[in-house]
Amino acid sequence: MEHFPTIHTNFWDAVIAVPVVMIITQILKRIFHIKPFWVPTVALVLGLFISIFISHRGDLLAGLFMGWFYGYSAIGSYASLRTSYITYKQKKAKKKEDVNLSSKR
Repeated sequence: MEHFPTIHTNFWDAVIAVPVVMIITQILKRIFHIKPFWVPTVALVLGLFISIFISHRGDLLAGLFMGWFYGYSAIGSYASLRTSYITYKQKKAKKKEDVNLSSKR
C-alpha cells in the first residue's frame, strides 16, 4: 500500500499551467476589479480547477496536489516579477536623479 500518490509532471505542468493561471488571474482582476487581498485566492482556485478538471482528471489527490502547485507557483512568480520590476524602476529613477544632480554642479 502506497502512502503517497504517484504524480507525474510533464511539460504542461512546468511550462504552460502556471503562466495560464497567472494570465487568467490578471484578466479576471482587470475585468472584475478584484481587491488585492482576494487575488491569491483566485489564483489558487484557478490552479485547483485547471488541475482537477483538465490536467489530472480521474485522480483527485494528484489534482489537488498539483492544483496547489499551480496556484501557489503563479502567486510566487507574479510577486517575484512585480518586485523585480519595481526595483528596476527605482534604480533607474535613482540613476537618472544622480545624473541630473551631477550635471547641475
